[in-house]
Amino acid sequence: MNFRFSRKHLSIPYAVFLFCFVVAPLIVVVYYAFTNGQGRFTMQNFVNFFTSPNTIGTLCYSLAVAVAVTVCCTLIAYPTAYILAKSHLKRRGVLLVLFIAPMWINFTLRVVALKEVLTVIEGNLAYHPFLNTVIGMTYDFIPFMILPLYTTLSKLDNSYLEAAADLGANPATTFLKVTLPLSLPGFVSGVTMVFLPSMTNYVILDMLYNSTYIMGSLIGSYFNAYDWHNGSMISLVLLLIIFILTWATNGFGEEEGQAGGQSYEKKCISLCVAVFSAPVHVSASIAADGLQLYRYGGDWNKR
Repeated sequence: MNFRFSRKHLSIPYAVFLFCFVVAPLIVVVYYAFTNGQGRFTMQNFVNFFTSPNTIGTLCYSLAVAVAVTVCCTLIAYPTAYILAKSHLKRRGVLLVLFIAPMWINFTLRVVALKEVLTVIEGNLAYHPFLNTVIGMTYDFIPFMILPLYTTLSKLDNSYLEAAADLGANPATTFLKVTLPLSLPGFVSGVTMVFLPSMTNYVILDMLYNSTYIMGSLIGSYFNAYDWHNGSMISLVLLLIIFILTWATNGFGEEEGQAGGQSYEKKCISLCVAVFSAPVHVSASIAADGLQLYRYGGDWNKR
């Protein structure tokens, strides 16, 4: 029997990886979300999420943090990316590297350095927990907003801008009517990469002395208390939020006609990414809390 290798065989390792680390964990999350301690089907976990002031308050706080961080990143990243993309600086590549250089530095070192700077300015970080959280996450996620915006703006066809100028449009009108709409795909990519992690990255909150829970820390606390069912339901709700946001935002900036099919494909790919990222966020949350629990000798109250 002759075995003929084809390119389809290259997808086998990916399929195995997808099943073991995406599909299987997702099945476990769904199972625990809709069962009780006796393994019987129940919707009580779902009801608990929407009737508990604790979970609703955490969700609202997480959304407030994510919105504030996304707005701050946009206000800083868009002018920066626009200047880097449209300027004729000889060293703009070096400047771009300087903006994304923090991504190459250890995460803990960056946050600790920021904490020391904020301590010198504020004295006691506990006085401004929300502000410090927004500053910390903006500092951490700003490269993820600059890069897609810079890529989109640098590839804009200047003939559109020249045509707008020939038709009598001033620079402000050209920006609002031409540049801004054409840069929406990069903006949407940046929002996706900033907004979603901002709802779950609670390590920055802990390091900046913000004891308020966000979705990631709430999920971790449930799992560390061995409440797999409510923790899984919150994870599932977070996954649905990722689904909705990813599906809604990927409709912007797409062309009609043939690009319409490409838009559908991109949405499907984005949903696959969302399915992959949600279990990863949950797993990272559990692992981080498990390490802290081990560090403090099994006593979570010493944290």
